[in-house]
Amino acid sequence: MAAVSVFRVNSSSARRAFISYVYRLYQSDQFWIPPLRLDAARVLNPKKNAFFEHGQIELFLAKDKSGLIVGRIAAIVNGMHLKKYDDGVGFFGFFECEDDSNVAQLLFETASDWLRKQDLRAMRGPVNPSLNDTAGLLVDGFERRPAILMPYHKPYYERLLLEVGFERVMTMWSYYAHPRLINEERLNRGAKIVLGRNPNFTIRIIDMDDWENEVRIMLDIFNDAWSENWGHVPMTKREVQQLADEMRMIVIPELFNFVEDDGEPIGFSASLPDLNYIFSTIRNGRLFPTGGLKLLLGMKLKLVRETRMPLMGVKKSHHGKGVDALIVADMLKRHRSIGMQGCEMSWVLDSNNRMKNFLTSMGAVKENEYALYEKSIQ
Repeated sequence: MAAVSVFRVNSSSARRAFISYVYRLYQSDQFWIPPLRLDAARVLNPKKNAFFEHGQIELFLAKDKSGLIVGRIAAIVNGMHLKKYDDGVGFFGFFECEDDSNVAQLLFETASDWLRKQDLRAMRGPVNPSLNDTAGLLVDGFERRPAILMPYHKPYYERLLLEVGFERVMTMWSYYAHPRLINEERLNRGAKIVLGRNPNFTIRIIDMDDWENEVRIMLDIFNDAWSENWGHVPMTKREVQQLADEMRMIVIPELFNFVEDDGEPIGFSASLPDLNYIFSTIRNGRLFPTGGLKLLLGMKLKLVRETRMPLMGVKKSHHGKGVDALIVADMLKRHRSIGMQGCEMSWVLDSNNRMKNFLTSMGAVKENEYALYEKSIQ
């Protein structure tokens, strides 16, 4: 490739170019789902993304000598991560690149230089911009459309990362559940046994009239359940509020359930309709003039038949009591009641043997493989 230079994004036009690059890079890839440009801009806007309360994001673009963009990257400081772990780890995200190791090397060197100036010693990613957002590099599953809020990448990205010195530090999996795969009789029998042993357990769906409190309950359970998991970082109050505001627009109450022990919430699951079925038809990422109509018609006509479960948790005090089986058995039943079939459960850390064993035992199958990478920048 011709001579390439990397520069910092410091204008609104450069920011638009940063966002637009992916639409050209993936234009011929049938499985890539175009992100909505409004969403992409919001994530990178310090005035609209609560991540900036504790974090920093510096954007960089790579151009060849003709001025054509050939790559992009973000260097990221996650204040909540550093507060919890104090490990000197910075992050990279929003990485996209031509199949050229020289371009990748320049992008990662530039991001590393910036992170070193923030007194950080290692770089991990990709995260966009944190593990609580779209995260991980797709390394297997390129022949399938990703579920909502899951990443999709070029198959050569892992090679580029390894060539510049990154090593894999964590693998994550997506699992797929469908009535034709799940042994529902066994699952329901297990759920019945759990209820028999725990007569104080009850199950309910989310109360949309008490939305903000319900979201707080979910995040409290999630933070307790995940607190000891690799890489977990709790959300700030404003991040929780932002997530609540964004999710509410697409929430279907039957896809959110809680398990309570004598009225105290101790477990939950949250599933979202897989709108990527519709977003795949909005190839330019713009809601105007026709994208918004496609989205509204798709929801109105109930064209979406699958879901993704991005959140599920059981309080540590109730681990080993079968609450997971109770949640999933109820979730699958409610899915079918509103015409939903398959559900992707993602992602699951490779180190989370308890969840992996449970999902495998109920008949869910591993589908896509994702990974996070790290390298020293000292």
